[in-house]
Amino acid sequence: MNWISSLQKAIDYVEEHITEKIDYEKVAKEACSSAFHFQRIFGIMCGITLGDYIRMRRLTLAAQEIMNTDKKIIDIALDYGYDSPESFTRAFSKFHGVTPTEVRSGATITAFSRLSVKLILSGGNLMNYRIEKKDAFKVVCKRKQVEKPGSDVAATDIREFWAECGQNGSMAKIMKYMPKNSAFGGLLGICFTSSLADNHFPYGIGFEYEGQENVDSELDIIEIPAHTFAVFTCKGKMPEAFVETYKKICSEFFPQSDKYEYAHGVELEVYPSDRVNDPDYTCEIWIAVNEK
Repeated sequence: MNWISSLQKAIDYVEEHITEKIDYEKVAKEACSSAFHFQRIFGIMCGITLGDYIRMRRLTLAAQEIMNTDKKIIDIALDYGYDSPESFTRAFSKFHGVTPTEVRSGATITAFSRLSVKLILSGGNLMNYRIEKKDAFKVVCKRKQVEKPGSDVAATDIREFWAECGQNGSMAKIMKYMPKNSAFGGLLGICFTSSLADNHFPYGIGFEYEGQENVDSELDIIEIPAHTFAVFTCKGKMPEAFVETYKKICSEFFPQSDKYEYAHGVELEVYPSDRVNDPDYTCEIWIAVNEK
């Protein structure tokens, strides 16, 4: 229940500061979370990014003020973060389908209501998971900065990165370092979630590093700190099965777990083969956790 109330507290903070410049770090702090994790969870649970929520709420409230007050439209635009009448009118017209002036003359507007977080109990779904304690280890990987979480852009960036590595020869270089006795049992997708900077975070593709010499200059060797991981089985065609499993982790496992909480550490995707379009494909999601 604390998880649900924390998310609601963050949304309440956004609403209370809707006419101000909103610091995502402060929003996440209200939910006792990192900016990375909060934005990712918000996007998965709410179906929109935090940025889109703020934008649509501002445009809704601005329209209501135009309808119900005599306040100058330019002043309302400035109140809701728009620095010119032109930028406000463009955003307003795209969202509402009419101009601010037309709304003042009686045109109909679109309303996006305030979010209220509730716990909905549904049929007893079983989630297969295990707990793994890992000492610090190193990975050898190809890394790329991808868009911040909580948006379709992040998923698109990651899919394109995998395709790019397959096409430009990077994957062949990575495969040279496939360990003889893999502790994970497959190729790793690595979200370096603790390294979120501005609007991007590093994502890597690679293997655990076994100390090989003369590593290709295109690849990085990164140490992963010791963590306890919750490991979830994901079955089905990718990426749909991955998205569905991750959503259940966020909406069912963490809110209802009385023992584990998100650790704001690295997240690993373990792919045992490249048959990701197989409806019976099985992979794993490793998420760093702390005991409560």
